[in-house]
Amino acid sequence: MHLVVRRLPDRRVVVSRIHGADPEAGPGVGAGSGAGSGSETVGPDEWARFVDRVERDEPGVRWVWDDTAAWYPELLRADVRVTRCIDLRLCHAILRASIATAASALASAPPGPWDAPVAVPRDAAADAGALFDLDTGPADDDRDPVAEFAVQRAAVAGAAPDSRSRLSLLIAAESAGALIAAEMTFAGLPWDAGRHDAVLTELLGPRPAPGARPRLLEDALAEVVAALDVAPFSPESPGELLRALQSAGIPATSTRSWELKQFAHPAIEPLLRYKKLARLYTANGWNWLDQWVKDGRFRPTYVPGGVVSGRWASDGGGALQLPHQIRSAVVPDPGWTFIVADAAQLEPRILAALSGDAAMAAAARGVDLYDGMVAAGAVDTRAHAKVAMLGAMYGATTGESGRLLPRLARAYPRAIGFVEEAARAGERGDRVSTRLGRSSPRPGRAWQELQEQAGGDTATEAIGRRARTEARNWGRFTRNFVVQGSAAEWALCWMASLRTRLTTLAGGGPLTASAHLVFFLHDEIVVHSPAAHAETVAGLVIESAAEAGRLIFGDAPVDFPVTTAIVSSYDQAK
Repeated sequence: MHLVVRRLPDRRVVVSRIHGADPEAGPGVGAGSGAGSGSETVGPDEWARFVDRVERDEPGVRWVWDDTAAWYPELLRADVRVTRCIDLRLCHAILRASIATAASALASAPPGPWDAPVAVPRDAAADAGALFDLDTGPADDDRDPVAEFAVQRAAVAGAAPDSRSRLSLLIAAESAGALIAAEMTFAGLPWDAGRHDAVLTELLGPRPAPGARPRLLEDALAEVVAALDVAPFSPESPGELLRALQSAGIPATSTRSWELKQFAHPAIEPLLRYKKLARLYTANGWNWLDQWVKDGRFRPTYVPGGVVSGRWASDGGGALQLPHQIRSAVVPDPGWTFIVADAAQLEPRILAALSGDAAMAAAARGVDLYDGMVAAGAVDTRAHAKVAMLGAMYGATTGESGRLLPRLARAYPRAIGFVEEAARAGERGDRVSTRLGRSSPRPGRAWQELQEQAGGDTATEAIGRRARTEARNWGRFTRNFVVQGSAAEWALCWMASLRTRLTTLAGGGPLTASAHLVFFLHDEIVVHSPAAHAETVAGLVIESAAEAGRLIFGDAPVDFPVTTAIVSSYDQAK
Protein backbone atom coordinates (compact mmCIF):
# COMPACT_ATOMS: atom_id res chain seq x y z
CA MET A 1 0.00 0.00 0.00
CA HIS A 2 1.23 3.47 -0.91
CA LEU A 3 -0.13 6.58 0.75
CA VAL A 4 0.50 9.60 -1.48
CA VAL A 5 0.24 12.85 0.45
CA ARG A 6 -0.27 16.44 -0.64
CA ARG A 7 -0.59 19.49 1.58
CA LEU A 8 -3.33 22.04 0.91
CA PRO A 9 -2.82 25.80 1.42
CA ASP A 10 -4.73 25.61 4.72
CA ARG A 11 -2.24 22.94 5.96
CA ARG A 12 -4.69 20.06 5.67
CA VAL A 13 -3.22 16.92 4.12
CA VAL A 14 -4.88 14.95 1.33
CA VAL A 15 -3.97 11.26 1.57
CA SER A 16 -4.53 9.11 -1.54
CA ARG A 17 -4.37 5.34 -1.10
CA ILE A 18 -2.83 3.49 -4.04
CA HIS A 19 -2.81 -0.29 -4.16
CA GLY A 20 -0.58 -2.35 -6.39
CA ALA A 21 2.15 -4.93 -6.24
CA ASP A 22 5.77 -3.87 -6.46
CA PRO A 23 7.52 -7.13 -7.35
CA GLU A 24 10.99 -5.61 -7.63
CA ALA A 25 10.75 -3.17 -4.78
CA GLY A 26 12.41 -4.84 -1.84
CA PRO A 27 12.40 -2.20 0.91
CA GLY A 28 11.16 0.66 -1.26
CA VAL A 29 9.38 1.73 -4.41
CA GLY A 30 9.10 -0.62 -7.35
CA ALA A 31 7.71 -0.96 -10.80
CA GLY A 32 4.29 -2.48 -10.34
CA SER A 33 1.14 -0.89 -11.61
CA GLY A 34 -1.46 0.26 -9.13
CA ALA A 35 -4.91 1.67 -8.81
CA GLY A 36 -6.22 4.28 -6.48
CA SER A 37 -8.84 3.44 -3.89
CA GLY A 38 -9.98 6.82 -2.71
CA SER A 39 -8.55 9.57 -0.58
CA GLU A 40 -9.15 11.31 2.70
CA THR A 41 -8.28 14.68 4.15
CA VAL A 42 -6.51 15.00 7.50
CA GLY A 43 -6.46 18.20 9.52
CA PRO A 44 -3.10 19.71 10.52
CA ASP A 45 -3.70 18.98 14.20
CA GLU A 46 -4.42 15.32 13.44
CA TRP A 47 -1.67 14.70 10.93
CA ALA A 48 1.04 13.33 13.26
CA ARG A 49 -1.45 11.12 15.11
CA PHE A 50 -2.76 9.85 11.77
CA VAL A 51 0.73 8.86 10.62
CA ASP A 52 1.46 7.21 13.95
CA ARG A 53 -1.74 5.19 13.75
CA VAL A 54 -1.07 4.06 10.19
CA GLU A 55 2.49 3.04 11.07
CA ARG A 56 1.17 0.86 13.90
CA ASP A 57 -1.84 -0.62 12.14
CA GLU A 58 -0.66 -1.01 8.55
CA PRO A 59 2.81 -2.62 8.49
CA GLY A 60 4.61 -2.23 5.20
CA VAL A 61 2.89 1.00 4.15
CA ARG A 62 4.99 3.41 2.12
CA TRP A 63 4.48 7.16 2.35
CA VAL A 64 4.88 8.97 -0.95
CA TRP A 65 5.66 12.68 -0.75
CA ASP A 66 7.38 15.36 -2.73
CA ASP A 67 10.28 16.02 -0.38
CA THR A 68 11.21 14.20 2.83
CA ALA A 69 12.93 17.31 4.19
CA ALA A 70 9.59 19.15 4.01
CA TRP A 71 7.45 16.42 5.64
CA TYR A 72 9.47 14.36 8.08
CA PRO A 73 10.93 16.87 10.58
CA GLU A 74 7.52 17.86 11.96
CA LEU A 75 6.69 14.18 12.50
CA LEU A 76 9.97 13.62 14.33
CA ARG A 77 9.20 16.59 16.56
CA ALA A 78 5.96 14.82 17.46
CA ASP A 79 7.94 11.61 18.25
CA VAL A 80 6.51 9.87 15.17
CA ARG A 81 8.81 7.80 13.00
CA VAL A 82 8.21 6.65 9.44
CA THR A 83 9.37 3.21 8.36
CA ARG A 84 9.40 3.65 4.58
CA CYS A 85 8.86 6.44 2.12
CA ILE A 86 9.27 7.40 -1.50
CA ASP A 87 10.90 10.79 -1.99
CA LEU A 88 9.51 11.87 -5.35
CA ARG A 89 11.99 14.72 -5.81
CA LEU A 90 15.04 12.52 -5.34
CA CYS A 91 13.58 9.65 -7.38
CA HIS A 92 12.59 12.00 -10.20
CA ALA A 93 16.18 13.21 -10.52
CA ILE A 94 17.46 9.64 -10.78
CA LEU A 95 14.86 8.44 -13.29
CA ARG A 96 15.00 11.60 -15.37
CA ALA A 97 18.73 11.13 -15.97
CA SER A 98 19.16 7.35 -16.00
CA ILE A 99 20.16 5.64 -19.23
CA ALA A 100 17.90 2.75 -18.23
CA THR A 101 14.78 4.96 -18.36
CA ALA A 102 15.80 7.15 -21.31
CA ALA A 103 12.83 5.96 -23.39
CA SER A 104 10.26 6.77 -20.70
CA ALA A 105 7.74 9.59 -20.79
CA LEU A 106 9.37 10.99 -17.66
CA ALA A 107 12.79 11.26 -19.30
CA SER A 108 11.52 12.66 -22.61
CA ALA A 109 9.15 15.27 -21.16
CA PRO A 110 10.12 18.94 -21.34
CA PRO A 111 11.43 20.53 -18.13
CA GLY A 112 8.69 20.88 -15.55
CA PRO A 113 8.04 21.61 -11.89
CA TRP A 114 9.73 18.40 -10.71
CA ASP A 115 12.94 19.51 -12.40
CA ALA A 116 13.13 22.71 -10.35
CA PRO A 117 16.71 23.25 -9.23
CA VAL A 118 17.58 22.83 -5.59
CA ALA A 119 20.00 25.38 -4.12
CA VAL A 120 23.52 23.92 -4.36
CA PRO A 121 24.76 23.27 -0.81
CA ARG A 122 27.86 25.22 0.09
CA ASP A 123 29.66 22.07 1.14
CA ALA A 124 28.93 20.37 -2.21
CA ALA A 125 30.92 22.90 -4.21
CA ALA A 126 34.28 21.26 -3.68
CA ASP A 127 32.97 17.85 -4.78
CA ALA A 128 30.87 19.03 -7.69
CA GLY A 129 33.25 21.54 -9.22
CA ALA A 130 32.85 23.15 -12.60
CA LEU A 131 32.53 19.82 -14.40
CA PHE A 132 28.85 19.51 -13.68
CA ASP A 133 27.36 21.94 -16.19
CA LEU A 134 23.77 20.76 -15.96
CA ASP A 135 20.56 22.08 -17.39
CA THR A 136 17.66 22.38 -14.92
CA GLY A 137 14.06 23.31 -15.32
CA PRO A 138 12.19 26.30 -13.94
CA ALA A 139 11.18 26.59 -10.31
CA ASP A 140 7.51 25.78 -9.77
CA ASP A 141 5.54 24.66 -6.72
CA ASP A 142 2.62 23.28 -8.72
CA ARG A 143 3.43 19.59 -8.36
CA ASP A 144 0.88 16.75 -8.35
CA PRO A 145 2.40 13.86 -6.36
CA VAL A 146 -0.20 11.30 -7.49
CA ALA A 147 0.49 11.98 -11.16
CA GLU A 148 4.26 12.09 -10.60
CA PHE A 149 4.17 8.79 -8.72
CA ALA A 150 2.35 7.16 -11.64
CA VAL A 151 4.88 8.53 -14.14
CA GLN A 152 7.79 7.30 -12.04
CA ARG A 153 6.34 3.82 -11.68
CA ALA A 154 5.79 3.66 -15.44
CA ALA A 155 9.39 4.70 -16.04
CA VAL A 156 10.71 1.88 -13.84
CA ALA A 157 8.26 -0.64 -15.32
CA GLY A 158 9.48 0.20 -18.82
CA ALA A 159 13.12 -0.53 -18.06
CA ALA A 160 14.72 -3.85 -18.92
CA PRO A 161 14.12 -6.49 -16.21
CA ASP A 162 17.65 -6.36 -14.78
CA SER A 163 17.68 -2.55 -14.79
CA ARG A 164 14.19 -2.48 -13.29
CA SER A 165 15.32 -4.49 -10.29
CA ARG A 166 18.39 -2.33 -9.71
CA LEU A 167 16.55 0.97 -10.16
CA SER A 168 13.91 -0.17 -7.70
CA LEU A 169 16.62 -0.83 -5.12
CA LEU A 170 18.30 2.50 -5.88
CA ILE A 171 15.23 4.66 -5.43
CA ALA A 172 14.28 2.71 -2.32
CA ALA A 173 17.75 3.30 -0.87
CA GLU A 174 17.77 6.97 -1.90
CA SER A 175 14.43 7.52 -0.16
CA ALA A 176 15.63 5.68 2.95
CA GLY A 177 18.66 7.95 2.91
CA ALA A 178 16.37 10.98 2.98
CA LEU A 179 14.69 9.62 6.13
CA ILE A 180 18.09 8.98 7.73
CA ALA A 181 19.30 12.48 6.86
CA ALA A 182 16.27 14.06 8.52
CA GLU A 183 16.69 11.83 11.58
CA MET A 184 20.37 12.71 11.98
CA THR A 185 19.60 16.42 11.78
CA PHE A 186 16.80 16.01 14.33
CA ALA A 187 18.88 13.91 16.74
CA GLY A 188 22.04 15.96 16.29
CA LEU A 189 25.63 14.92 16.89
CA PRO A 190 26.41 15.16 20.63
CA TRP A 191 28.92 17.95 21.14
CA ASP A 192 30.76 19.28 24.21
CA ALA A 193 31.13 23.03 23.60
CA GLY A 194 33.42 23.43 26.63
CA ARG A 195 35.81 20.80 25.33
CA HIS A 196 35.78 22.41 21.89
CA ASP A 197 36.65 25.78 23.44
CA ALA A 198 39.51 24.17 25.34
CA VAL A 199 40.90 22.64 22.14
CA LEU A 200 40.75 25.99 20.36
CA THR A 201 42.42 27.75 23.28
CA GLU A 202 45.23 25.19 23.37
CA LEU A 203 45.89 25.36 19.63
CA LEU A 204 45.15 29.03 18.91
CA GLY A 205 45.36 30.86 22.22
CA PRO A 206 42.51 32.63 24.02
CA ARG A 207 39.50 33.74 22.01
CA PRO A 208 40.44 37.05 20.35
CA ALA A 209 38.41 40.22 20.09
CA PRO A 210 36.27 40.56 16.96
CA GLY A 211 38.43 41.31 13.92
CA ALA A 212 41.68 40.21 15.60
CA ARG A 213 43.66 37.01 15.07
CA PRO A 214 44.25 34.53 17.91
CA ARG A 215 47.60 34.99 19.62
CA LEU A 216 49.28 31.79 18.36
CA LEU A 217 48.13 32.57 14.85
CA GLU A 218 49.72 36.03 15.14
CA ASP A 219 52.90 34.47 16.50
CA ALA A 220 53.16 32.11 13.52
CA LEU A 221 52.58 34.97 11.10
CA ALA A 222 55.28 37.05 12.80
CA GLU A 223 57.72 34.19 12.28
CA VAL A 224 56.81 34.06 8.59
CA VAL A 225 57.28 37.80 8.10
CA ALA A 226 60.60 37.77 9.92
CA ALA A 227 61.90 34.77 7.97
CA LEU A 228 60.90 36.33 4.65
CA ASP A 229 62.24 39.73 5.74
CA VAL A 230 59.29 41.54 4.14
CA ALA A 231 56.79 44.14 5.24
CA PRO A 232 53.65 42.80 6.96
CA PHE A 233 51.13 41.39 4.47
CA SER A 234 47.81 39.53 4.45
CA PRO A 235 48.48 35.78 4.20
CA GLU A 236 44.78 35.22 3.42
CA SER A 237 45.41 36.92 0.04
CA PRO A 238 47.04 34.40 -2.31
CA GLY A 239 48.44 37.24 -4.40
CA GLU A 240 50.08 39.00 -1.48
CA LEU A 241 51.45 35.77 -0.07
CA LEU A 242 52.87 34.68 -3.42
CA ARG A 243 54.57 38.05 -3.94
CA ALA A 244 56.07 37.87 -0.44
CA LEU A 245 57.43 34.38 -1.10
CA GLN A 246 58.89 35.32 -4.47
CA SER A 247 60.46 38.51 -3.10
CA ALA A 248 62.35 36.29 -0.63
CA GLY A 249 63.68 34.14 -3.47
CA ILE A 250 61.23 31.26 -3.12
CA PRO A 251 60.15 30.30 -6.68
CA ALA A 252 56.63 29.26 -5.71
CA THR A 253 53.94 29.33 -8.42
CA SER A 254 51.04 28.82 -6.03
CA THR A 255 50.31 28.94 -2.31
CA ARG A 256 49.17 25.33 -2.08
CA SER A 257 50.65 23.49 0.87
CA TRP A 258 51.90 20.52 -1.17
CA GLU A 259 53.99 22.86 -3.33
CA LEU A 260 55.30 24.90 -0.40
CA LYS A 261 56.59 21.73 1.26
CA GLN A 262 59.08 21.32 -1.59
CA PHE A 263 61.07 24.41 -0.60
CA ALA A 264 63.79 24.48 2.06
CA HIS A 265 63.39 27.91 3.63
CA PRO A 266 62.95 28.95 7.27
CA ALA A 267 59.62 30.62 6.41
CA ILE A 268 57.97 27.43 5.17
CA GLU A 269 57.46 25.63 8.51
CA PRO A 270 55.74 28.55 10.29
CA LEU A 271 53.77 29.32 7.11
CA LEU A 272 52.40 25.78 6.90
CA ARG A 273 51.63 25.94 10.62
CA TYR A 274 49.82 29.24 10.07
CA LYS A 275 47.77 27.83 7.20
CA LYS A 276 46.71 24.82 9.26
CA LEU A 277 45.72 26.91 12.28
CA ALA A 278 43.99 29.52 10.13
CA ARG A 279 41.93 26.80 8.47
CA LEU A 280 40.83 25.52 11.88
CA TYR A 281 40.04 29.04 13.10
CA THR A 282 38.03 29.91 10.00
CA ALA A 283 36.18 26.64 9.50
CA ASN A 284 35.61 25.40 13.07
CA GLY A 285 36.60 28.23 15.41
CA TRP A 286 34.57 30.06 18.02
CA ASN A 287 32.21 31.64 15.49
CA TRP A 288 31.39 28.17 14.13
CA LEU A 289 30.84 26.91 17.66
CA ASP A 290 28.43 29.77 18.44
CA GLN A 291 26.48 29.25 15.23
CA TRP A 292 26.25 25.49 14.94
CA VAL A 293 26.30 23.94 18.41
CA LYS A 294 23.11 24.45 20.45
CA ASP A 295 21.99 22.56 23.56
CA GLY A 296 24.86 20.10 23.28
CA ARG A 297 24.16 19.12 19.66
CA PHE A 298 25.57 19.88 16.22
CA ARG A 299 22.68 19.78 13.76
CA PRO A 300 23.76 20.29 10.16
CA THR A 301 21.41 19.83 7.22
CA TYR A 302 22.42 16.81 5.17
CA VAL A 303 21.65 16.78 1.45
CA PRO A 304 21.20 13.24 0.06
CA GLY A 305 22.29 13.10 -3.56
CA GLY A 306 23.82 16.55 -3.18
CA VAL A 307 26.75 15.55 -5.40
CA VAL A 308 26.06 14.35 -8.92
CA SER A 309 27.56 10.91 -8.23
CA GLY A 310 24.98 10.35 -5.50
CA ARG A 311 27.26 11.21 -2.60
CA TRP A 312 25.80 13.33 0.15
CA ALA A 313 26.59 16.96 0.80
CA SER A 314 25.75 19.20 3.74
CA ASP A 315 24.24 22.65 3.69
CA GLY A 316 26.44 24.67 6.01
CA GLY A 317 28.47 23.71 9.05
CA GLY A 318 30.96 21.55 7.17
CA ALA A 319 29.49 18.34 8.56
CA LEU A 320 31.32 16.24 5.99
CA GLN A 321 34.66 17.90 6.73
CA LEU A 322 35.07 17.72 10.51
CA PRO A 323 38.84 17.90 11.16
CA HIS A 324 40.41 15.46 13.57
CA GLN A 325 41.59 18.35 15.77
CA ILE A 326 38.06 18.98 17.11
CA ARG A 327 36.68 15.44 17.16
CA SER A 328 37.51 15.13 20.85
CA ALA A 329 34.58 17.52 21.41
CA VAL A 330 32.18 14.93 19.96
CA VAL A 331 31.20 13.18 23.19
CA PRO A 332 28.23 10.88 23.91
CA ASP A 333 25.64 11.58 26.58
CA PRO A 334 26.20 10.14 30.08
CA GLY A 335 25.44 6.43 30.03
CA TRP A 336 25.74 6.34 26.26
CA THR A 337 28.59 5.57 23.87
CA PHE A 338 29.55 5.85 20.22
CA ILE A 339 29.93 2.98 17.80
CA VAL A 340 32.12 4.30 14.98
CA ALA A 341 32.40 2.13 11.89
CA ASP A 342 34.07 2.55 8.54
CA ALA A 343 34.28 0.37 5.47
CA ALA A 344 37.82 -0.69 4.67
CA GLN A 345 39.01 0.23 1.14
CA LEU A 346 35.40 0.57 0.02
CA GLU A 347 35.93 2.00 -3.46
CA PRO A 348 38.59 -0.54 -4.60
CA ARG A 349 36.36 -3.36 -3.34
CA ILE A 350 33.43 -1.83 -5.20
CA LEU A 351 35.59 -1.80 -8.34
CA ALA A 352 36.45 -5.48 -7.89
CA ALA A 353 32.75 -6.33 -7.66
CA LEU A 354 31.71 -4.06 -10.54
CA SER A 355 34.32 -5.49 -12.89
CA GLY A 356 34.06 -9.10 -11.78
CA ASP A 357 37.83 -9.21 -11.36
CA ALA A 358 38.32 -12.53 -9.55
CA ALA A 359 41.99 -11.88 -8.83
CA MET A 360 41.29 -8.57 -7.11
CA ALA A 361 38.39 -10.09 -5.19
CA ALA A 362 40.70 -12.86 -4.01
CA ALA A 363 43.32 -10.34 -2.89
CA ALA A 364 40.68 -8.64 -0.74
CA ARG A 365 39.12 -11.73 0.77
CA GLY A 366 39.52 -11.79 4.53
CA VAL A 367 42.45 -9.38 4.59
CA ASP A 368 43.40 -5.78 4.01
CA LEU A 369 43.06 -5.31 0.23
CA TYR A 370 46.38 -3.53 -0.19
CA ASP A 371 48.22 -6.18 1.84
CA GLY A 372 46.50 -8.77 -0.34
CA MET A 373 47.82 -7.10 -3.48
CA VAL A 374 51.36 -7.25 -2.09
CA ALA A 375 50.95 -10.92 -1.12
CA ALA A 376 49.71 -11.68 -4.65
CA GLY A 377 52.83 -10.06 -6.11
CA ALA A 378 50.97 -7.27 -7.93
CA VAL A 379 53.10 -4.58 -6.25
CA ASP A 380 55.94 -4.61 -3.74
CA THR A 381 54.60 -2.49 -0.85
CA ARG A 382 51.26 -1.58 0.68
CA ALA A 383 51.95 2.10 0.04
CA HIS A 384 52.50 1.36 -3.65
CA ALA A 385 49.29 -0.67 -3.78
CA LYS A 386 47.29 2.24 -2.38
CA VAL A 387 48.89 4.84 -4.66
CA ALA A 388 48.41 2.67 -7.73
CA MET A 389 44.79 1.85 -6.92
CA LEU A 390 43.86 5.46 -6.28
CA GLY A 391 45.60 6.44 -9.50
CA ALA A 392 43.60 3.87 -11.43
CA MET A 393 40.29 5.07 -10.04
CA TYR A 394 41.02 8.79 -10.34
CA GLY A 395 42.94 8.77 -13.63
CA ALA A 396 46.47 9.63 -12.50
CA THR A 397 48.91 9.09 -15.38
CA THR A 398 52.11 10.66 -14.04
CA GLY A 399 54.36 10.22 -11.02
CA GLU A 400 54.32 7.11 -8.89
CA SER A 401 50.74 6.21 -9.84
CA GLY A 402 51.54 6.30 -13.54
CA ARG A 403 54.67 4.19 -13.05
CA LEU A 404 52.81 1.51 -11.09
CA LEU A 405 49.66 1.37 -13.21
CA PRO A 406 51.02 -1.11 -15.81
CA ARG A 407 51.80 -3.60 -13.03
CA LEU A 408 48.29 -3.19 -11.66
CA ALA A 409 46.81 -3.67 -15.14
CA ARG A 410 48.72 -6.93 -15.61
CA ALA A 411 47.60 -8.27 -12.23
CA TYR A 412 43.99 -7.08 -12.42
CA PRO A 413 43.10 -6.61 -16.11
CA ARG A 414 39.33 -6.69 -15.67
CA ALA A 415 39.29 -4.06 -12.92
CA ILE A 416 41.66 -1.68 -14.70
CA GLY A 417 39.92 -2.33 -18.01
CA PHE A 418 36.58 -1.44 -16.42
CA VAL A 419 37.65 2.04 -15.33
CA GLU A 420 39.57 2.58 -18.55
CA GLU A 421 36.42 1.81 -20.54
CA ALA A 422 34.46 4.29 -18.41
CA ALA A 423 37.13 6.91 -19.06
CA ARG A 424 37.04 6.35 -22.82
CA ALA A 425 33.26 6.71 -22.76
CA GLY A 426 33.59 10.06 -21.02
CA GLU A 427 36.21 11.24 -23.49
CA ARG A 428 33.71 10.53 -26.29
CA GLY A 429 31.02 12.48 -24.45
CA ASP A 430 29.05 9.33 -23.65
CA ARG A 431 27.36 8.70 -20.31
CA VAL A 432 28.10 5.94 -17.80
CA SER A 433 26.04 4.43 -14.99
CA THR A 434 26.56 3.12 -11.49
CA ARG A 435 25.77 -0.42 -10.47
CA LEU A 436 22.14 0.40 -9.65
CA GLY A 437 21.52 2.77 -12.56
CA ARG A 438 22.35 6.36 -11.60
CA SER A 439 23.78 7.86 -14.79
CA SER A 440 26.36 10.56 -15.26
CA PRO A 441 25.35 13.86 -16.86
CA ARG A 442 26.36 14.80 -20.35
CA PRO A 443 29.20 17.29 -20.72
CA GLY A 444 28.09 20.91 -20.94
CA ARG A 445 27.52 22.83 -24.14
CA ALA A 446 30.93 24.51 -23.96
CA TRP A 447 32.62 21.10 -23.85
CA GLN A 448 30.62 19.85 -26.82
CA GLU A 449 31.33 22.97 -28.85
CA LEU A 450 35.06 22.72 -28.15
CA GLN A 451 35.15 19.09 -29.34
CA GLU A 452 33.28 20.08 -32.50
CA GLN A 453 35.71 22.94 -33.09
CA ALA A 454 38.66 20.59 -32.72
CA GLY A 455 37.18 18.26 -35.33
CA GLY A 456 36.49 21.06 -37.82
CA ASP A 457 38.51 22.05 -40.85
CA THR A 458 39.67 25.31 -39.27
CA ALA A 459 40.87 23.80 -35.99
CA THR A 460 44.23 25.03 -34.74
CA GLU A 461 46.76 23.01 -32.79
CA ALA A 462 45.96 25.06 -29.70
CA ILE A 463 42.25 24.22 -29.99
CA GLY A 464 43.11 20.57 -30.50
CA ARG A 465 45.29 20.47 -27.38
CA ARG A 466 42.61 22.18 -25.33
CA ALA A 467 39.93 19.80 -26.62
CA ARG A 468 42.05 16.76 -25.78
CA THR A 469 42.71 18.12 -22.31
CA GLU A 470 39.03 18.73 -21.66
CA ALA A 471 38.15 15.29 -23.03
CA ARG A 472 40.65 13.66 -20.67
CA ASN A 473 39.25 15.70 -17.78
CA TRP A 474 35.75 14.47 -18.49
CA GLY A 475 37.08 10.94 -18.86
CA ARG A 476 38.60 11.18 -15.39
CA PHE A 477 35.17 12.24 -14.12
CA THR A 478 33.33 9.28 -15.72
CA ARG A 479 36.13 6.91 -14.66
CA ASN A 480 35.53 7.77 -11.04
CA PHE A 481 31.77 8.31 -11.35
CA VAL A 482 30.99 4.61 -11.74
CA VAL A 483 33.09 3.67 -8.72
CA GLN A 484 32.26 6.58 -6.41
CA GLY A 485 28.57 6.44 -7.30
CA SER A 486 28.33 2.68 -6.74
CA ALA A 487 30.13 3.09 -3.40
CA ALA A 488 27.55 5.72 -2.45
CA GLU A 489 24.81 3.20 -3.27
CA TRP A 490 26.47 0.58 -1.06
CA ALA A 491 26.65 3.10 1.80
CA LEU A 492 22.96 3.95 1.42
CA CYS A 493 22.02 0.27 1.59
CA TRP A 494 24.32 -0.16 4.60
CA MET A 495 22.65 2.66 6.50
CA ALA A 496 19.13 1.65 5.46
CA SER A 497 19.72 -1.93 6.63
CA LEU A 498 21.20 -0.69 9.90
CA ARG A 499 18.30 1.72 10.45
CA THR A 500 15.84 -1.17 10.12
CA ARG A 501 17.80 -3.28 12.59
CA LEU A 502 18.08 -0.45 15.10
CA THR A 503 14.34 0.18 14.88
CA THR A 504 13.67 -3.49 15.58
CA LEU A 505 16.10 -3.42 18.50
CA ALA A 506 14.34 -0.38 19.96
CA GLY A 507 10.89 -1.95 19.73
CA GLY A 508 9.24 1.47 19.37
CA GLY A 509 9.47 4.80 21.11
CA PRO A 510 11.07 8.12 20.18
CA LEU A 511 14.09 8.14 17.90
CA THR A 512 16.56 9.41 20.50
CA ALA A 513 15.45 7.03 23.25
CA SER A 514 17.43 4.16 21.72
CA ALA A 515 20.45 3.62 19.49
CA HIS A 516 20.35 5.85 16.42
CA LEU A 517 22.59 7.12 13.63
CA VAL A 518 24.09 10.55 14.29
CA PHE A 519 26.80 10.97 11.65
CA PHE A 520 27.71 9.78 8.16
CA LEU A 521 30.77 10.52 6.04
CA HIS A 522 30.82 8.58 2.74
CA ASP A 523 32.11 5.27 4.14
CA GLU A 524 31.94 5.97 7.87
CA ILE A 525 29.05 6.09 10.31
CA VAL A 526 28.60 6.97 13.97
CA VAL A 527 25.82 5.47 16.10
CA HIS A 528 24.85 6.98 19.46
CA SER A 529 23.82 4.10 21.68
CA PRO A 530 23.09 3.30 25.31
CA ALA A 531 26.31 1.78 26.62
CA ALA A 532 24.49 -1.42 27.58
CA HIS A 533 23.63 -2.08 23.93
CA ALA A 534 26.97 -1.14 22.39
CA GLU A 535 28.21 -4.65 21.59
CA THR A 536 24.85 -5.61 20.11
CA VAL A 537 24.77 -2.48 17.96
CA ALA A 538 28.32 -3.10 16.74
CA GLY A 539 27.20 -6.54 15.59
CA LEU A 540 24.23 -5.03 13.74
CA VAL A 541 26.56 -2.62 11.96
CA ILE A 542 28.62 -5.55 10.64
CA GLU A 543 25.51 -7.54 9.64
CA SER A 544 24.15 -4.53 7.75
CA ALA A 545 27.37 -4.14 5.76
CA ALA A 546 27.20 -7.76 4.65
CA GLU A 547 23.57 -7.31 3.63
CA ALA A 548 24.43 -4.20 1.61
CA GLY A 549 26.93 -6.22 -0.41
CA ARG A 550 24.36 -8.96 -1.10
CA LEU A 551 21.67 -6.47 -2.08
CA ILE A 552 23.83 -4.74 -4.66
CA PHE A 553 26.14 -7.48 -5.94
CA GLY A 554 24.31 -10.70 -5.15
CA ASP A 555 26.72 -13.58 -4.62
CA ALA A 556 29.77 -11.80 -6.02
CA PRO A 557 32.83 -13.09 -4.12
CA VAL A 558 33.84 -9.71 -2.73
CA ASP A 559 34.09 -8.93 0.99
CA PHE A 560 32.94 -5.57 2.35
CA PRO A 561 34.40 -5.62 5.86
CA VAL A 562 33.82 -2.81 8.32
CA THR A 563 35.85 -1.99 11.39
CA THR A 564 33.96 -0.95 14.50
CA ALA A 565 35.13 0.89 17.60
CA ILE A 566 33.17 1.54 20.78
CA VAL A 567 34.49 4.87 22.03
CA SER A 568 33.75 7.67 24.49
CA SER A 569 34.73 10.42 22.04
CA TYR A 570 34.90 10.51 18.26
CA ASP A 571 38.66 11.13 18.09
CA GLN A 572 39.33 7.79 19.80
CA ALA A 573 38.05 5.86 16.78
CA LYS A 574 41.25 6.37 14.76
